[in-house]
Amino acid sequence: MDWELVFTVRDALRRPLFADAVIAGGKNGLNRAIRWVHVLESASFESLIHGEEMILTTGMGASADTGASLAFLQNLIDKNAACLCIELGAYFSTIPQEMIELADRHDFPLIAFTRTVRFVDITLDLHSLIINRHHKMLQELESISREFHRLTLTSQGTLKVLQLLCKSTRTQIVYMQLQGKPLFFPALPPEEQLPLLGFFESLDDELEGIQPDAAPCIREFGHRKIALKPVGALDQTWAYIMMISNHKPQEFDCLLLDSASLSIAQELLRTRYMEERKLFSENLWVDELISGRIEDDNRLKGLVGPDFNIVNELSYRVCLIEIENPRDVKWNSSENDWESITFHLSLIIRSLFEKYSLRPLITLKNNRLTVIALDIQSRLPGKLRLQQALDALQHIRADEKLKDLQLVTGVSKSHKGLKQAYAGYQEAVQSLSLYSCYQKPVLFYEELGVFQLLLNLNDGKTLENFIRSYLGPLIDHDQSKGSELMLTLRVFLDHDGSKQIAARNLFIVRQSLYYRLDKITELLGEDFMLPENRISIQVALRAYQLLYPDKLTLPSSRSAQL
Repeated sequence: MDWELVFTVRDALRRPLFADAVIAGGKNGLNRAIRWVHVLESASFESLIHGEEMILTTGMGASADTGASLAFLQNLIDKNAACLCIELGAYFSTIPQEMIELADRHDFPLIAFTRTVRFVDITLDLHSLIINRHHKMLQELESISREFHRLTLTSQGTLKVLQLLCKSTRTQIVYMQLQGKPLFFPALPPEEQLPLLGFFESLDDELEGIQPDAAPCIREFGHRKIALKPVGALDQTWAYIMMISNHKPQEFDCLLLDSASLSIAQELLRTRYMEERKLFSENLWVDELISGRIEDDNRLKGLVGPDFNIVNELSYRVCLIEIENPRDVKWNSSENDWESITFHLSLIIRSLFEKYSLRPLITLKNNRLTVIALDIQSRLPGKLRLQQALDALQHIRADEKLKDLQLVTGVSKSHKGLKQAYAGYQEAVQSLSLYSCYQKPVLFYEELGVFQLLLNLNDGKTLENFIRSYLGPLIDHDQSKGSELMLTLRVFLDHDGSKQIAARNLFIVRQSLYYRLDKITELLGEDFMLPENRISIQVALRAYQLLYPDKLTLPSSRSAQL
């Protein structure tokens, strides 16, 4: 680049309008950047400037006494103004020595115009230059960003992007891969690498709070500055780029760092997408495993690979993730788009599970993804980490490609030994089948309670007979009168017989609840609340809910579904 990105005080002093200007103080600050030019004649300007402005003044608002002038100057220094230009004349015949000394202490350029100048001419001249440089910067940024993108489509694209970033910013670049060796551009001898690697390791706790879409964060490293930028996507970070320079990184440098990070992330995402397709084809055996079609140990070892013994000892849960109403998505897209959507979802699932130390084995059938989530960490409870991963999956609607998807997940209890995956899959299916009863997007098998027993008794007659024997009169009354005695009884018992809570949840007044309870007592008998009868009635209600989930839905829930 044959032009300077930052317009400085030194640059301004070279302009013809500053031919008669004198540097009264702060000569060591001539490299301070000028972002804008501002005429200021008021001593109260806290909200008028934002930093890096060249301030032009006649001193009208600050020349009452030396104390006021010093306060005016100190305030500009505190606000990070670029410099102060004073026109000598009616308000300042000379620059007070105290102001010169203050400017020198802070390397803050203090410039005096010995002749009258038109501030409007200075403003027009410098603003034109600043805008022109900014335009050139944007053109250069766009050109280099396009080149970053082009390089990622070539062999070893990431390395070429990092090399171009190093050349364009004239800084030391370090690429810290979370899975791989650090790369240095330009290359550094080992003794110079070690301090930088040590600095990166010292940021371990801080790195967790830095997201890939955040602006580069600036950190001190001795007398140097380091701009740190994560590289990643899908709520996961894959690497970090460190840009090391002897001065505070310029806006142009940070924008290029952002662009390089995005280009590398896109290349890594493409690579992961291709790997996901490959894994899909390689993991077809997972469908056989959860279907119970693999019984031979030697065949299972061959399918899993050399790490079978390790994998087979890991605890795992089977997750069955159903894409609700997928037809709406399919009708608005081609079959290829639908395949692309499911692969993209699979990629996000893999990314989220790996983030929480879970190794996923994924297979797809129709609108259901089955995930065997192998727990590769023993420090934190696996269920808690799996819950966190699945909760995060519920927020993928921020992803444009998946915004129309609604996901419901059933999760098995924990198992060991891959041949138990069939049993885990059945548990996940049962959990998923109870979504209509619980209305929860993620349901673990151990949370099913008595439903675990009822599901195994659902042979078409056993549950119906049991329900009729305990709730028959209420069912007949609801059907013939259009009443809601069954729902009332369920809510009343679920809240330990609290009439106040039951009435509130049913959206009825207490007198209506009392009438319903009297009717229930009349139909079921005075002893329906005795312990043995109550247990049986509650189980019968759960069985009825299993068979007819829509009939025992609370009013608020039903309204929400309309």
